[in-house]
Amino acid sequence: MTSESKSGFFDLVVDRYFWTTAVTLLAIAVLAAGLQHLITVQVGVRNHFSENDPHLVKLEEFEDTYAVSDSLLVVVAPPNDTVFTREALVAVEQLTKALWQTPYSVRVDSITNYLHTEGTEDSLVVKKLVGDAASLDEAEIDRTRRIALTAQETVGRFVSRDGRLAGLIVSLSIPEEGRKQKKVEVVEATYDLVNKQRAANPDIEYHVYGELLLNQAVRDALNDDMSILAPIAFAMMVLVAFVLLRSVWLVCGILAMLIAIIVSSFGFAGWAGIKFYAESGAALFVLMAIAAAHSVHLTQGMTDGMLRGMERRAAIVYSLQTNVRPIFLTSFTTMIGFLSLNFSEMPPFRVMGNIVAFGAMCAFVYAVTLLPALLAMMPIRTPRKRKDGVDLFDRLASFVVSRSTLLLWAFVILSVVSAIGVSRIELNDNNNANLLDDSYELRRSGDFINENFSGLDTFEYSLNSGRKGGVTEISYLRQVEAFADWLREQPEVSHVTSITDVLKRLNHNLHNRADGSYALPKNADLAVQYLLLYEFSLPVGSDLNNLIDFERSATRMTVMVEEMTVKEQISFDKRASAWLRKNAPQIQTGATGVTIVGAYSVMRNIVNMLIGTFIAMMIVSLLLIFAFKSLRFGFLSLVPNFLPAIIAMGAWGYAVGTVNIAASIVTAIAFAIVVDDTIHILSKYVKSRAEGELPAEAVGSAFKVVGRPLLSTTLIFSIVFFVFAVSGLLTNQTLGLLVGMTVVIALVADFFLFPPLLLAFDRTKR
Repeated sequence: MTSESKSGFFDLVVDRYFWTTAVTLLAIAVLAAGLQHLITVQVGVRNHFSENDPHLVKLEEFEDTYAVSDSLLVVVAPPNDTVFTREALVAVEQLTKALWQTPYSVRVDSITNYLHTEGTEDSLVVKKLVGDAASLDEAEIDRTRRIALTAQETVGRFVSRDGRLAGLIVSLSIPEEGRKQKKVEVVEATYDLVNKQRAANPDIEYHVYGELLLNQAVRDALNDDMSILAPIAFAMMVLVAFVLLRSVWLVCGILAMLIAIIVSSFGFAGWAGIKFYAESGAALFVLMAIAAAHSVHLTQGMTDGMLRGMERRAAIVYSLQTNVRPIFLTSFTTMIGFLSLNFSEMPPFRVMGNIVAFGAMCAFVYAVTLLPALLAMMPIRTPRKRKDGVDLFDRLASFVVSRSTLLLWAFVILSVVSAIGVSRIELNDNNNANLLDDSYELRRSGDFINENFSGLDTFEYSLNSGRKGGVTEISYLRQVEAFADWLREQPEVSHVTSITDVLKRLNHNLHNRADGSYALPKNADLAVQYLLLYEFSLPVGSDLNNLIDFERSATRMTVMVEEMTVKEQISFDKRASAWLRKNAPQIQTGATGVTIVGAYSVMRNIVNMLIGTFIAMMIVSLLLIFAFKSLRFGFLSLVPNFLPAIIAMGAWGYAVGTVNIAASIVTAIAFAIVVDDTIHILSKYVKSRAEGELPAEAVGSAFKVVGRPLLSTTLIFSIVFFVFAVSGLLTNQTLGLLVGMTVVIALVADFFLFPPLLLAFDRTKR
């Protein structure tokens, strides 16, 4: 588009502001109508996994095979550091009975109703370990302690290894119809039942955990973000805009842009059939900042024109002509940056990227149509001239030009120090309570259980014998037993559940608990008889379907592990797989479970996002090379866009040392945002050079024109993200803090690094 055609279009927009507004509002209304088609997805830890993730597919197959259901864990902590007192056992027994009232519960397991077996060579008695806790004498309590702390099935699962805590597991079968509401019922009922027990036993601590509870807590945190943090960010953005622009009408123009961009972006998601995840709500914060940034550049361009003596209409056209090129480039590069989130393994991040990418282009369209039309119809007065701002940026430009070499070396040193800090960072992310900060009860309970009872992370194995009925073959059982023994020797493992423990206990009971009888049966026939005898002795509702598949060709092994980093989880899985390959190749298999699916997903996400961010940077560089017709400027622009993320991550490495999954997308998001400042500086610099100014003079001109808008937009961006950083979700906290820091550092780099780079490499003389 030539300058004449652009001017003609802008004249039309401003002169026909009524029709421009009407047509734009009609387009916005059409897009907004898509909101009714927006498909919302339930909040859940598994939303972080791609549907076609092979590890997730394996997990779903595993759950179908063993009829794995939802479950809850309640840990009871008596005051005397032992669960083996009459009062504590009575409390556990009462809670066991109470938890049966949990909606859709199909099984409640605890130390009191644990089915202990006793027998002779021809009979087997299966009964609860604790029949009536209130009637127990000291001898019976000692017997209960001895059995509970020696049985592999109970220690580390229903009672802590030191005997201080008791654990109760509630198994649930929630119908698919109306499942979302039924989950809420389960969560509310569980807390209600536990709170009643707290009231009845005020000296006892109760800690509750489960994936259903975690999903509800995450949902609550996200609701707080949208209902509390979003309005706070909105109010602070409006306040900052008013302080900077000192005009209610200009602030109203920004608000109109904000509303238009948000409803258009989310309406587009509805029309496109995009599934919206609550975790994608960060898009709202980003769109708010983008709307404010474009509006500030245009409105300040208009006020600059009016300060030069222009009429309001001419000032609007002047601002459009001055800013249309950099605003288009910033919108387009922002779109590219956020589209790079499609490389992410996490569906919520992909959705957020696509919504913001569309919103970025809407921001450009509305910035050259809706906003100027609104400015043309508003009774905006000529602002008072502010000489202090001009003097400030003049002095800043003089300082940067005179100290350019020193500033370059300072950033070189800072970059090296930051790179060392980045190397100190360790990825520490899992899908348990660490998703939340400690303001949530679930997080505090999760920490307590991890530190005092057993790990919350589990590795699941389906060990296949290779044929129907093969699970009772002694050779197979010995391999399973050896694997279980090896796992129990590992320092990370807190408990292992295996069918071999059941068989060894039965063999021990049916041989009158003779020395050496706690071992596997001597042959397959005995193993078959033991399992049949045991299952016939179990009460209704109890069976071995959660340990043996339907065809009896494979058994389940559940390994509970202490809290580990993602790297440690993958290392543990590889060690276990290596042991199986070497010692039991016939039953070799990889682990599954939410823990391992999440670990591999996180690692793939990091690699994919590095690739996506690199591709986005290359595309943006080529775009800037083409736009400014300079290979040198295109590649120089990468430095102030990429370096701030390194400095921010380096500072994080020194101050914190660990990051979660949010760090994998920080660079892409930060790059998509901070490139805007670089483009505005470079646009004005190139324009001034084309008009005959020397490099030092062009730096001064760029600071005069874009210095204040860049300071304003950075202030707005940083406030929005720092507000986001007080979220109850640790991923959002990390994202808000790192992006907020990066935006601020980017402004410093654009003021104190980019101009010295231009001076050092732009040797062309006019």
